[in-house]
Amino acid sequence: MRTPKIVFIGAGSMSFGIPTFQDIFTEPKLQNATLSLVDINPVNLNRMYELALTLNEHSGMNLTVEQYSDRRKALPGADFVINSIAIQRCELWKQDFLVPQEFGVRHPLGENGGPGALFFTMRTLPLIIDIVRDMEELCPDAWFLNFSNPETRVILGVSTYSKIKCVGLCHGIFDARRDIAHILGREPETIELYAGGMNHFQWVFSITDAETRENLYQEFREKEQTFDPGFRPFSRKMFHYFGLYPTPSDDHLGEYQAYGHEAGVEGYDFDKDERERAQMVRDIEAVVSGAIDLNQWLKPSGEQAIKVITSIFFHERRLIPSAVVYNNGAIPQLPPDIAVEIPVMVDGDGVHKIQVDRLTPGIIGLLNMQVSAQRLSLLAAAHGSRELALQALLCDPAIPSTRAAVGIVERLFKVNQPYIRPFRGIG
Repeated sequence: MRTPKIVFIGAGSMSFGIPTFQDIFTEPKLQNATLSLVDINPVNLNRMYELALTLNEHSGMNLTVEQYSDRRKALPGADFVINSIAIQRCELWKQDFLVPQEFGVRHPLGENGGPGALFFTMRTLPLIIDIVRDMEELCPDAWFLNFSNPETRVILGVSTYSKIKCVGLCHGIFDARRDIAHILGREPETIELYAGGMNHFQWVFSITDAETRENLYQEFREKEQTFDPGFRPFSRKMFHYFGLYPTPSDDHLGEYQAYGHEAGVEGYDFDKDERERAQMVRDIEAVVSGAIDLNQWLKPSGEQAIKVITSIFFHERRLIPSAVVYNNGAIPQLPPDIAVEIPVMVDGDGVHKIQVDRLTPGIIGLLNMQVSAQRLSLLAAAHGSRELALQALLCDPAIPSTRAAVGIVERLFKVNQPYIRPFRGIG
């Protein structure tokens, strides 16, 4: 029986690599599959390769595990390509956050909305389009599964400029489930959530008991009124104003709004990120050396990529609570030519969008405020255009002035210049 070939590009990413490995090596259906790891950083790649070999031996899954610095050598015969690339992730992200502040932009994170999202898009999408161009040549029937931010703009770009089948996956819905369960006084696994919107800017339209399917939204509304006011204050404020609870958190929600600074978050904690990555390195070394009990460490992560892969490859119908896809009517009140995050059904025929028509007019208004900025950021990335980048910022609700837009583009275009270039193959 044929088994799938999974190519993991950006496999040196520990934050996505570790949970992906946990899911691969605890999924019996993937026994004897091929896992091809790709990364341009040889130290990170070899670390994750050694981890994969250790987990493969311990689990008895008998996968063929390969490592490559050249993705073109890995891609032939691929059924699925997982992408988690990030270009100088923390170094450039710091600039995306700090430079706009100098021009009066009061933003929480600088990653998925506002000027940060623009320049994440402009430096990341040219490389992602290179990857899908190689897929068009070497594995045209493969699925592209994306983890890289900004997810909405990445999926919009791939959907617009390639025929490669693609879907974006994010655990934000599960972060919201944890918070809502906390307010309800329940365990997260006892409730189910469904939401619609854009990545990191979704709105929960359904909260039910996972076993009885009882509607819990009214109970949530009642308990939220008297819950600790210090818990997720910005998300709850927006819940009161717009009637549906937003996901996934105050900081991500605030990225999309001019008043997002009210979330009280002042940037990503880069020092904490560095400490966590150092700890992940130590954990991997402990796993490879046998110092950690793998039976405790090796368990499903809760991420969705491997569930999508097994559902498609083995023709098993499965509901995925949240995925980023090209809209084309999935949220009918929004333009068709954007990307959205919604529940999907997955089976042997692929990813099937579940229409979301339960968002309020106010929420549709918030989402529509992002449409022009996202479309223009994609065009700016596609053509490597400073002029279009400026227009994208001038359409973004996070920008307080023309002076700010001009200054940010001037500074961040220069910082990102080595990575900004027209997409391959658009003429």
